[in-house]
Amino acid sequence: MTDATHIVLDETAMTAAGTGNVLASRLIHRAHAEVGWYLYAPACALVEADRARPGTAEHLASLPGITFLSLDLPAALAVAQHATWAQAHAHHAAQPTAERPDGAIIATTVPTRWVGELVRVLDLSP
Repeated sequence: MTDATHIVLDETAMTAAGTGNVLASRLIHRAHAEVGWYLYAPACALVEADRARPGTAEHLASLPGITFLSLDLPAALAVAQHATWAQAHAHHAAQPTAERPDGAIIATTVPTRWVGELVRVLDLSP
């Protein structure tokens, strides 16, 4: 287990960040200001967040401390395993990798959508 904290924003968390959700804002601040905090925005989730709330993608892109994850081949192959591309890409991004040996936590405002999935969840719902 590592000391680093890796958090993947799903599209609900991204939308919440754009509407002033205090918990989402704190995550963004920590990723920018504290060593060992990493925040990820999967591209498919970013697109869905921007569809739900236009301007979200540009808002998140302007913030420091967020790493944007492109849809690479392994992520694309994972897309068919979930109801939406956004959920699939977030789930894929939370899996263990060489950079994130313990995987990542998924930040969401709808934690029930992740029930039954093998991921850790951070509830950002108000």
